[in-house]
Amino acid sequence: MAMAADGGLEAALAATEEQVDNALRATAAVTRELKKAKTGAARGQLRDLRRALSAAAGLAGEAARATAGTASSYDFDEGEHLESGGYAKELLAAAAAHNVAMFESDGRLLCYPSLIRVLPGEAAVEIDRRREKRLRPSVLAGLLAAVQARPPRFKPEPFLESLASGYDLVRAREQQRDGAVVRLADVWGVLTLLPGQQRDYTRPEFARDLYLLDSSGVTTAKSGRVLRWHASSGTRGSGTLTTVAQTGQQQLYWGISFTERP
Repeated sequence: MAMAADGGLEAALAATEEQVDNALRATAAVTRELKKAKTGAARGQLRDLRRALSAAAGLAGEAARATAGTASSYDFDEGEHLESGGYAKELLAAAAAHNVAMFESDGRLLCYPSLIRVLPGEAAVEIDRRREKRLRPSVLAGLLAAVQARPPRFKPEPFLESLASGYDLVRAREQQRDGAVVRLADVWGVLTLLPGQQRDYTRPEFARDLYLLDSSGVTTAKSGRVLRWHASSGTRGSGTLTTVAQTGQQQLYWGISFTERP
């Protein structure tokens, strides 16, 4: 639609907001004259009463036209915009304007420390599994900026223990020696073996948690073994997991090992 080409959802909402504001001002003018008429009737101030009633009648027509205009001011096809990926691009641009680091990966928007998914059928987005219906790009970018300013609610120690358990399961399954390097994609696979778990705990979420653990500096498990990170031989080897760092740069994870402390 034309409004989408002109500026997307942000422009459509701004235009509608202006129309509604005009209608509110026109309605407020009618209300003011009606209040004057009420005072004139209550006090018997006849000239004031007639003047206020006449003014209210004239302004009411303007208010009616302004109010009717608001109904047609928003003709934006938000369903198509959300479904086509246009909204995601618009949100990325709004985030950049707010100095919020965000990029798109595997159908999700990564915005440290949040993962965002557009839900066209619900006219909403999902931010870390919570529905958010405030879709105006500038507003949502501001909300994400506030989230980035707060420390993430992440406990590295329990996650490290889960990672060590998954590592041991993969190593045992593949009959590898102690301290062998295993792929993180395989660790995620064994941590989400039960039906539905891979949907409930996705690879992007796992990659995000890997970065939070990495940036926490916690590396020693309760067993005394030390976590070590290993990169793939290629820039994006098989099973590489991608997330976004606090600086906005892409962060890649491929393999880990747990070794005894020297």
